[in-house]
Amino acid sequence: MSAHSYRFTHAICRLPGASIVQGLRAVDTGAPDLALMRAHHADYVAALRSTGAAVTVLDPLEDFPDAVFVEDTALCLPQGAVVMRPGAPSRLGEAAEMAPHLAAFYDEVARIEGPGTIEGGDILMCETEILVGRSARTDAAGIADLAGIVARWGWTLREVATPPGVLHFKTDCSLLDEETILSTRRLSATGCFDGYRVIDVADGEEAAANTIRFNDLVLMPAGFPRTRDRLEAAGYAVHEIGNSECAKLDGGMSCLSLRFSPPVKA
Repeated sequence: MSAHSYRFTHAICRLPGASIVQGLRAVDTGAPDLALMRAHHADYVAALRSTGAAVTVLDPLEDFPDAVFVEDTALCLPQGAVVMRPGAPSRLGEAAEMAPHLAAFYDEVARIEGPGTIEGGDILMCETEILVGRSARTDAAGIADLAGIVARWGWTLREVATPPGVLHFKTDCSLLDEETILSTRRLSATGCFDGYRVIDVADGEEAAANTIRFNDLVLMPAGFPRTRDRLEAAGYAVHEIGNSECAKLDGGMSCLSLRFSPPVKA
């Protein structure tokens, strides 16, 4: 298998700006500590680079408080990239800002033109299909637009349901390898991962479901020891990273990067 769903040569991240304290959040648990967030972000970038990947770190966008969460702005596939149309109006400009950076790697950069909306946090890239969860940020029209774009690259898209009260589909799940998904019980119980091997996070550790498999590492938020132990027992190399400040803004491991292997340009 090609393992293109978790083996990558490149990533794009963006430094958090001082305006992050104004970022969106479902529940206000206090303003994030910018210095600590930047320290966690540096650890995250270092972990990606430790696998041999080339990581581009973009400057902060102070006009867009949530811009550190770059994953929502685009979907990067082996054949091309797709600029998303975020469901939060305050984030529309973030996607536009990302487009030229993607053009540096891809000959084809498509766009979700609207009026539908879709965010990368609702898209789980698997080995043979793309799962997209409908949510408060991703609607049917946005999903249909994406399905039309990826179909011309040979991809099948499957719409699934995001649990009620959950911000993004990937808040509750992540890909571990070609056949394995880490999930919360509330999501796996829906049957959306039938045909995959599922590892459920430990009860009370639902926030650990948003991890990323990046080359040989599984990057997961620190502070969830029972889920960490399950992953290690299953044979994965786990690297824990502090996520306390991003979590105050509903952010996790996947949110902080675009991960891809661009086609080799002639």
